[in-house]
Amino acid sequence: MQHVKIPQDRIGVLIGEGGETMREIEAEAEVRLDIDSENGSVAVDAVGDPVRGLKGPEIVRAIGRGFPPEDALRLLEDDMMLFDVVDIDAASRNKNDMKRQKGRLIGESGRTRELMEELSGASVVIYGSTLGIIGAPEQVDTVRTAAEMLLDGAPHGSVYSFLEERHNEMKHQGLEYHRFPGSEEA
Repeated sequence: MQHVKIPQDRIGVLIGEGGETMREIEAEAEVRLDIDSENGSVAVDAVGDPVRGLKGPEIVRAIGRGFPPEDALRLLEDDMMLFDVVDIDAASRNKNDMKRQKGRLIGESGRTRELMEELSGASVVIYGSTLGIIGAPEQVDTVRTAAEMLLDGAPHGSVYSFLEERHNEMKHQGLEYHRFPGSEEA
């Protein structure tokens, strides 16, 4: 059994309407979730396939870091799917600097975050003081590198060029590339 702590405002998303999301996670990941909505603690107990059960805590963590449940459940699609978090707070000197750094990662009207998603093929969410990534190892590595470049002060143009380059490399290597439902233009 593993314990995962998630923010209070994400408990409702984890449970879902009438417990629907919680039941779906339990069925798909073959785990049992015991959610304490008072303190945001979630006990994750594997009840079926232990390998699928290992992804249970990661799914709960991903939802806690701002991912919609359907994106978090993508972790079960393949053994290679990863969930990674970039700590924006650690790269910031103070509260104002963190706001600025977050703004750089999000971009004007969310464009930078969207480009990270579109060009890497990963799912990207910025929530609180973290940037969360779900995808294949190459996709996660691409987004992590782009985010770190931005946090280190690289101009957006250089980061976009890097993303384009990696996108073309991944396409050239024949890696599965697909757009995610959340990345379409409105």
